[in-house]
Amino acid sequence: MEPTPEQSPHHAYPDHWEADVVLRDGGTARIRPITTDDAERLVSFYEQVSDESKYYRFFAPYPRLSDRDVHRFTHHDYVDRVGLAVTIGGEFIGTVRYDRINDQGRPASAPADEAEVAFLVQDAHQGRGVASALLEHIAAVARERGIRRFAAEVLPANNKMIKVFRDGGYTQRRSFEDGSVHLTLDLEPTEKSLAVQRGREQRAEARSVQRLLAPGSVAVIGTGRTPGGVGRTVLRNLLASGYTGRTYAVNRAFDEGLATLDGVPAHRSLGEIDEQVDLAVIAVPAHRVPEAVADCGEHGVQGLVVLSAGYAERGAEGRELQRELVRQARSYGMRIIGPNAFGIINTAESVRLNASLAPESPARGRIGLFTQSGAIGIALLSGLHRRGAGLSSFISAGNRADVSGNDFLQYSFEDPDTDVALLYLESLGNPRKFNRLARRTAAVKPVVVVKGARHSGSTPPGHAVPVSRIPDATVSALMRQAGVIRVDTVTEMVDAGLLLAGQPLPAGPRVAILGNSESLGLLTYDACLAEGLRPRPPIDLTTAASPQDFRDALAEALADGTCDAVIVTAIPWVGENGEAETGDGQVLAAALHKAVAGGSAKPVAVVHVEIGGLAEALAAASSTAAPRPRTVTPAADRPQAATTPSTGPARSTAPATPTAPEAGPAPEAPTTPPVRPGPGSPADPKAGPAPEAATGPGRIPAYPAAERAVRALAEAVKYAQWRRQAAVPGKIPEFLDDTIDEPGAAALIEAQLATAPDPRGRPLTHDEARELLGRYGIAVRPTLPAPDPGAAVAAAGRLGYPVALKTTAPHLRHRADLGGVRLDIADEEALRRAYGELTDLLGKPAELLPVVQAMAPRGVDTVVRASIDAAAGAVLSFGLAGAPSELLGDTAHRLVPATDRDAAELIRSIRAAPVLFGWRGSAPVDTAALEELLLRLSRLVDDHPEVVSVALEPVVVAPHGLTVLGASVRLAPPPARSDLGPRRLPNY
Repeated sequence: MEPTPEQSPHHAYPDHWEADVVLRDGGTARIRPITTDDAERLVSFYEQVSDESKYYRFFAPYPRLSDRDVHRFTHHDYVDRVGLAVTIGGEFIGTVRYDRINDQGRPASAPADEAEVAFLVQDAHQGRGVASALLEHIAAVARERGIRRFAAEVLPANNKMIKVFRDGGYTQRRSFEDGSVHLTLDLEPTEKSLAVQRGREQRAEARSVQRLLAPGSVAVIGTGRTPGGVGRTVLRNLLASGYTGRTYAVNRAFDEGLATLDGVPAHRSLGEIDEQVDLAVIAVPAHRVPEAVADCGEHGVQGLVVLSAGYAERGAEGRELQRELVRQARSYGMRIIGPNAFGIINTAESVRLNASLAPESPARGRIGLFTQSGAIGIALLSGLHRRGAGLSSFISAGNRADVSGNDFLQYSFEDPDTDVALLYLESLGNPRKFNRLARRTAAVKPVVVVKGARHSGSTPPGHAVPVSRIPDATVSALMRQAGVIRVDTVTEMVDAGLLLAGQPLPAGPRVAILGNSESLGLLTYDACLAEGLRPRPPIDLTTAASPQDFRDALAEALADGTCDAVIVTAIPWVGENGEAETGDGQVLAAALHKAVAGGSAKPVAVVHVEIGGLAEALAAASSTAAPRPRTVTPAADRPQAATTPSTGPARSTAPATPTAPEAGPAPEAPTTPPVRPGPGSPADPKAGPAPEAATGPGRIPAYPAAERAVRALAEAVKYAQWRRQAAVPGKIPEFLDDTIDEPGAAALIEAQLATAPDPRGRPLTHDEARELLGRYGIAVRPTLPAPDPGAAVAAAGRLGYPVALKTTAPHLRHRADLGGVRLDIADEEALRRAYGELTDLLGKPAELLPVVQAMAPRGVDTVVRASIDAAAGAVLSFGLAGAPSELLGDTAHRLVPATDRDAAELIRSIRAAPVLFGWRGSAPVDTAALEELLLRLSRLVDDHPEVVSVALEPVVVAPHGLTVLGASVRLAPPPARSDLGPRRLPNY
């Protein structure tokens, strides 16, 4: 909304203050600056406010606003006087205003840094979090305008407003003066205010998804008059799923005399429906969608599922239509799934909603599924159904114009019916927020992600998102840091999801293997080694083993303290006539279930070959068995004596000493082991309420190939280790504070940027970079220019022999293989000779830009980098210099700020890490010094976002200490941070 000419011309309308927000109850609203065009809206709003609320606002009866009041409250300069309004359907539901004041409380201008603030919210919308959202946004506006404190006068009886200020998390002071409470709020964000803001965001966004998945009534707009078509299909699926709420069919083309369709009320518009409609499924052509959305908004619909296509997937024109669709829906307080969506499903017994194009509603289960692709959604639903797995909820978001994977994570975090969240994503609209939400969710339940469009270099059609320049390998590393289980295919996602939803987490990497096939056991053993697990020699029960033999062997393995998980391998029995018997799957499944019911809390997976009915029988959890423990036994408490199953013929088919790489002792469990909710619920959605997770053993996942079962188990092992570590978070060492000059670095950065009017910033010279890094305790070995042999000799004299002579031309930098570096030069004669060889081989000194540098102690050459990606944030990277990182991509990454644990993991997570720890008899290097360097660089880019890239190369790490031989730094105005401001929905 643009200002009129009456407003102060030297302060443009701040459209960046406009924001869509999710309120406490899950509805949306728009926050924007108030303009002179809002006079009528303001008067109408005020007329709907109760006399009591008016009294609290003005401290006296104030039945109506005078013309002078209206003029004052609608005319702002957007600097010293600012007003914001919350709107739904274009009408005000709440306002806030600040006026800058001086020490005497009188109107003032800058540099005065205090303002008086006042709120007013319609009574009908109080309790929805309107004032809290306004406080966040007006505080951000005030900080932008140089205001550091808010002052407010509140009547003692106005408890709601006092609570808004008290719960905001800002530092505040209170006093009682002249019959009112005087509050002063410091507007600088604190850890508490940020935590409050994110907590409100989580609850509101989770509630907004919950409103979509559990509506009390659904209207299908665009239901066809004849069978077939999208709308009629959704209506049929709703009815077939046994939806517990009210259902309506809506189509403006219905005959006036049509009362019902497929047994539900039929209407030509929502206005004809006498009751509240919570959810509308829109299945009309794109050009008719705006009319349908307006009809929904005007009749109080809470959310939309838009199945209609013809939006951003069609190009620029469709993208603008999509943006207008989102703007229109949010203006009425509605959220959207879609457009171009496949639909949503909620299998909860109290809901039983299938508002999708899936012809069959999945069974009830403990897995939540989000996908940005309808085709992938179909494949996943089918795959889970074939494996006997159930879902708690399903969202196929299509173009994902509004509700996204981040919203699904907010919902999954607190959904008691979801134990595992599976997400197929083709784009990340807000990677910083995704990592934050994923880390929090993964701390209580697994998050498994498949990322599509990894290598296309472009955003998938229909997805308008910020572009990230970081490679996919970096994205994967950052997800792992956040506890996300990143897999490559949807098959792997289903495999991992089944294990995590039905089985407890493993306490370590030690795996017992048993079965009736020597060959299948060896394949499983090899697969375990390939995935970094520590398998015990397989136990071959022989082909004569009975289901009872399997039961006894599995029970003994579960009781054995020297293993953390069990993989059972099974092939069909061979009958007396020599033919394979494939129909005994249910008998074997029953035997395995009985063994699991009495065993310890260890995961069990089954690898089978053509045993009919086994997978289905294993997927059916028994509700009559005794509960399985859900805790993880600390490694130190497990008995170490190995036992061998004594029932049935058995023999070891692998070397007694595994050849797996040494992984060290099993990870220690935390003092209080993390407890994850138990397995899923019965597969039949009509079987009544599911038993509680702890009332029976989980479904045992079955896999048709050893590699798939082992890969799923390996992901569970890595995730369990992350959970144990996350229970005790890393720290940023305090000793850094004593050796860091943050104000000095800030002054240097400000001075350097002042000389670079280019918004792209500027690179620092070698000396400038040395000075800046030195403020953070990062010493860079000096280099002296050597434009001729005499200058080289003089430089060596200053630095002291031995020295190195090297070129700094961009095409030769760090390329010792091209002859651009001469090391261990001991005297002047050798230096002059090396200088001549260098110029004869590579070119003139003016082209080579040679420098002289004192030699560093011998060690391992590494490279340390930090860079800021506009979408993902600051990333810290580490690798060995040269071919390992440049050719093989052997580089590890962590998000900034990095903790001591992050730094330690960073240097140990590259494949070439053994080189740092004494590989082939070499001396181990000083990894403690390397970790400290990583922490210092992390602190630098975290404290100063203007430092957009740093490369320390090479960093020579010796057995004692390290030396930074080269450094490059680039400064630029920092990119906007979308994750630190007040809550707002993204606008793609």
